[in-house]
Amino acid sequence: MSHSYYNKQWAEAQATLTDLLQQEQPLEPPKPERDRLAAFQLLATMYIKYIQIFRRLEQSYDQIVHPQKRRVLRHVLDGVMGRILELKHEMVNLEFSEYHYFDDVLSDLKLTPNDVEIPIPKYFIMERLKPLKEREKVLGQILAKIGPQDLEKDKEDILMPFEEAIRLIQIHERARQGRLRAKFMREIRQQEAREKILSTKVAPTLDRDIAAMRIQKVWKGFAQRRKTKREREEEMIFIGMSPPPMPASMKINEQTLALKTEESRRRLQEQNEQEYQQALITIKDKIHEAEGPDIKETMMDQIRQWFIECRDATGKFPEYPDEDDGGSAVIFAKKTPEELEKELKEKEDGKEKKGKGDKKGKKDKKGKKEKKEKKGKKGKKGKGDDEDEEEGWKMNPSEFVPAIDEGTSTYKGVWQTRDESDNFSQKHDSELIKEEKRKEVEAEIRLQVDELMRNELKNLKIAVDRDKGGKKGKKSGKKKKKKKKSGKKGKKGKKKEKDLTPDRTIEDLYEELVSQGIIVRTPQVKLSDFEGEYSYLGTTLRQANVEPMPSLSDVRRLVTDFAILPLGSAACHESAPLTKSILLAGPRGTGKKLLVHAICHETGANLFDLSPANIAGKYPGKDGLKMFMHLIFKVGRALQPTVFYIGECEKMFKKKIPKTDPTDPKRLKKELPKALKTIKSDDRLLLVGTSRCPFDAEMKALIGCYNRIILIPRPDYASRHLLWRSLIMKNGGVISNMLDVSSLSKVTDGYTPGHMVTAIQQVLTDRRIQQLAKKPLQAVEFIAPLARIDPIYKEEEESFKAWYSKTPLGKKRAKAAQGDDDDGGGGKDKKGKKGKKGKKGKKGKKGKKKK
Repeated sequence: MSHSYYNKQWAEAQATLTDLLQQEQPLEPPKPERDRLAAFQLLATMYIKYIQIFRRLEQSYDQIVHPQKRRVLRHVLDGVMGRILELKHEMVNLEFSEYHYFDDVLSDLKLTPNDVEIPIPKYFIMERLKPLKEREKVLGQILAKIGPQDLEKDKEDILMPFEEAIRLIQIHERARQGRLRAKFMREIRQQEAREKILSTKVAPTLDRDIAAMRIQKVWKGFAQRRKTKREREEEMIFIGMSPPPMPASMKINEQTLALKTEESRRRLQEQNEQEYQQALITIKDKIHEAEGPDIKETMMDQIRQWFIECRDATGKFPEYPDEDDGGSAVIFAKKTPEELEKELKEKEDGKEKKGKGDKKGKKDKKGKKEKKEKKGKKGKKGKGDDEDEEEGWKMNPSEFVPAIDEGTSTYKGVWQTRDESDNFSQKHDSELIKEEKRKEVEAEIRLQVDELMRNELKNLKIAVDRDKGGKKGKKSGKKKKKKKKSGKKGKKGKKKEKDLTPDRTIEDLYEELVSQGIIVRTPQVKLSDFEGEYSYLGTTLRQANVEPMPSLSDVRRLVTDFAILPLGSAACHESAPLTKSILLAGPRGTGKKLLVHAICHETGANLFDLSPANIAGKYPGKDGLKMFMHLIFKVGRALQPTVFYIGECEKMFKKKIPKTDPTDPKRLKKELPKALKTIKSDDRLLLVGTSRCPFDAEMKALIGCYNRIILIPRPDYASRHLLWRSLIMKNGGVISNMLDVSSLSKVTDGYTPGHMVTAIQQVLTDRRIQQLAKKPLQAVEFIAPLARIDPIYKEEEESFKAWYSKTPLGKKRAKAAQGDDDDGGGGKDKKGKKGKKGKKGKKGKKGKKKK
């Protein structure tokens, strides 16, 4: 694509974003929404529109090469990303569920599920490519040192008894001899068959015309069958019942050419960025040399003029503003000398007086009293019968809308109408750099001028006082000394936690954790590898009061919202609702560990394996546990983003643990929740736990440790159909008309993606792949390996449903559903919950019925 294409795409995204901002920032405050369904429709529509804008902005930011445009784009992109996360949390609080279904909204907007798939920004990895490569190199070097020891241990474990080894050799030797004997007998039979055919052969007696007609019949039949088969395949492809043929060489070349173009644009980005950084230095130096002396002289003349004006207006020389107040920049504000003198006096009086703190305390107390009175009034209103005064749902104020608005205004003011016909190569704009750097040069020169003019003002005052015979004390020095003391107190207050390893570097601690097996290398797994079809009947089932099971596509969206986007962007993590921990719960083979690896790979995060089996016997005792927690959080904060992974996390919160278990899974039960409380918005740390049977753990302790619960179900029919096709293609198979994928998907109900992969790997051996041209795959071949695997039965799925209904969100959703059935969706507070008013109203109705 060209520069103009991505500029046009950015312009379209900004136009849509402007319309959304007008909707989010109305002139009059919106009325509270009492209908929960209408509120969700509003949120879902905004959520989908923001995702569409996000898709365009992400692609534009990845491919636009202009360095100054990319800075504005990045500001808007982070704002839109954060707004998506805010809307997601709003929907969770409104519907009391992590899963949401937008099939009705998509049909209204005439969109497909692919149009609202959340992309993972490529800059998460691209902008940290060099540090990530260095980290991978260091990790490889450390693992290379430890490798031989682990290999020797593995060899010791693999040793088998002498008798079993002899028996295994005998079996293989007998099989080899049997194959040779069978081959020899086959050759003998083939030779005998050839001799019989030769003995029965007779000279041809057919006429030439008859022979020609027979040849024509055979050829015409073959040609017609081939033509019919081709037409049937084209028709099946046209109606979508068969996949398109394998891409031709020309198509592959087009795809590779597009990828090469994207890579070349990224290299051009790096070149333009280097030139831009160099231009920032050179242009600033030029402005300093060329315009610096003139700026200095004009500033000094203006300040001297101000001295004279203040002297004429007030009869004395003014007090020079401090650096904290802005220095001489305050002088150039549009104020008269008298107003400026009054402001400076008020500031000095405010510093000397101590009564301001008491006034603030009184104001806070008054504010609290007013809030209590307002709450009391609201409670009284709830007791009455005035339904018009009820409060409904209101959207919380956004932290990201101001940032989006700022970036949009910058785009409109600078780039929307800018003529770039001469800038074909999309290099930096030097005029914009001059405007920015001129301000920086003025600020630097002002500091120098302030020092000179303070001394000059001091000398003027001394000269005037000498004439009058008066003396003035030095106040400025005392003030500065007081300010220094306050800074020291602030530094003392920050030191709360003790550093148990003050003499050791982060590199040393990192090496220790890698050697202990705590920091693990993550495989190259993308989130797109977790495949699954969209749920097309979610809203329909919910309208029929049936809670649908989420699809794998919904799971992928949740992982993107709660884990990948906050971890990848520091700006989003600081202001978006904080998610400290996630629990991935689901049956075996549903892809829980694959999701953990995808989170680390997509964000470039370090993976700390804190599973009970992995940390067993490491850092023993109470002191060892303290040191262990200190190490993982110190290294995790230094090398963020970081993911702490705990496999089989339900064991940590079990009531009874078998005595034969040597892993001591309850070791982190007390320390881990305490450490999670210390995570702040600046720390891009995330705890991810996986569990096959979360119902074995205590609910309160488990929910207290994990903020968000993502339930991963067994795949439905649509997901199984998609998985069979993609997994067979990835493992070297070919989808043909002989392979009935639809029947295979129907028969394999209850089997997870892990089971499918196992069956495909057993069927598609190297020898079978070589035979695909002559012998196409059939669905029957996968039944035998699947029959040896136990599927996930409905009883196990129901147990997961029952457990999820006992979680806090599950209980709230059940209550909300009852409220909707009883009241028709009325009596909700700001968060969509049933308020106290609704409950009191019900009590009142019951009382009337009794009367």
